[in-house]
Amino acid sequence: MAGGRPQLKRSFSIIPCFVFVESVLLGVVVLLAYRLEFTDTFPVHTQGFFCYDSTYAKPYPGPEAASRAPPALIYALVTAGPTLTILLGELARAFFPAPPSAIPIIRESTIVSGACCRFSPPLRRLVRFLGVYSFGLFTTTIFANAGQVVTGNPTPHFLSVCRPNYTALGCPPPSPDRPGPDRFVTDQGACAGSPSLVAAARRAFPCKDAALCAYAVTYTAMYVTLVFRVKGSRLVKPSLCLALLCPAFLVGVVRVAEYRNHWSDVLAGFLTGAAIAIFLVTCVVHNFQSRPPSGRRLSPWEDLGQAPTMDSPLEKNPRPAGRIRHRHGSPHPSRRTAPAVAT
Repeated sequence: MAGGRPQLKRSFSIIPCFVFVESVLLGVVVLLAYRLEFTDTFPVHTQGFFCYDSTYAKPYPGPEAASRAPPALIYALVTAGPTLTILLGELARAFFPAPPSAIPIIRESTIVSGACCRFSPPLRRLVRFLGVYSFGLFTTTIFANAGQVVTGNPTPHFLSVCRPNYTALGCPPPSPDRPGPDRFVTDQGACAGSPSLVAAARRAFPCKDAALCAYAVTYTAMYVTLVFRVKGSRLVKPSLCLALLCPAFLVGVVRVAEYRNHWSDVLAGFLTGAAIAIFLVTCVVHNFQSRPPSGRRLSPWEDLGQAPTMDSPLEKNPRPAGRIRHRHGSPHPSRRTAPAVAT
């Protein structure tokens, strides 16, 4: 309630729902992401390759930790950046509320569960937005890892770590008569290199780092655009969003420049992360807006049942539209009596 004491609403299902439903779902997502990332529960698909294929013959760039955009830095950015942004935004919203005449804001109620637990609207919003973001972050990891396991697309440096024996495989060396690859190798034991490096080199599509960066940037940019209120300038929020996009774009450039992924892998990762973020923002947290504190939302079928109906002019006996009021209180045309005909 604006300008007075906050509205109170009792609910005995909020804590059990959080503990036994939402926490369990998040735990299942985290476990599945761990299984796809760090175990051999789901083996990577073995995809064949052409002999002397220059597309996969780039030099080995070294381990992931030696990259200019290492996984530790990316994980820290996609975790701390959106968390701090949402935390600052909700604190500013709680301590510096906008006047009711400035923008129509739906006030939430303080939920009371039992005799000791009170959940204020700022706390509920903070837990909701950060919880959905965490869920989407692990979901993006699952989508990216699942795509890599199913496709098994090689990285640009695949042949450098595979080190196949072309003579034993029957691959003739390239010559002016045969400038391109002419034999496709499907042998499971064609690679003589380190099995761990070969398995990692088969997980290129889509790029997981690009997917995580795109998800974090899209979620945070939509939060800044939809929640932050800036007076006096229309370029502050677009500038912040463009500043958030720069690191994600640079991560994709680094992945391609270091021969760790193809451009198609990075583009697919960007699309995957952005699509998941847009879906969660629009369909789960409803563009970071609050729901009405009282009343029940009508289902689509109930909403359609209350809509006014119009009769088709092609029907022979149209139904009387009882909800349509005609001018001057005239009856519906179908109810008018026919004039008497003199015989």
